[in-house]
Amino acid sequence: MDLLNLPSFPCKIKEVKGKPYIFDSIRRKFILLTPEEWVRQHFIHLLLNHYNYPRALFAVESGMVYNTMAKRSDILVLSATGTPFLLVECKAPGIRIGPAVFNQIARYHFTLRPQYLAVTNGKEHFCFTVQANGEVVFLQDFPKYR
Repeated sequence: MDLLNLPSFPCKIKEVKGKPYIFDSIRRKFILLTPEEWVRQHFIHLLLNHYNYPRALFAVESGMVYNTMAKRSDILVLSATGTPFLLVECKAPGIRIGPAVFNQIARYHFTLRPQYLAVTNGKEHFCFTVQANGEVVFLQDFPKYR
């Protein structure tokens, strides 16, 4: 797997029928290790170990409906009151973070209305918030969990 611009963590990897699987501590099971999953697991551990996000408030690959179409968000962290706090869209390291990725998370924002949004391919990361007037404000860092 690619080296990422994210802290490493002691991941558990096993092989099943010749394919690598990584343990997801949020879903509490082994998941097929794809390049996107590699980024997702590193980002989950960044939020848990460096930003003190509570494990119990994570939803990984949770379903939602956008314009009658079923979609899945990569990482959603809820606030203590159960409202969406941070929504993260993960891409494989080889995927460029460009307009298509920002359009995708904008559609999810329309449905979920999280306070913060982030996109990452493991090498580049962008975190931002959308103001009531629609203005996008990029942050220098990810928000710490309060």
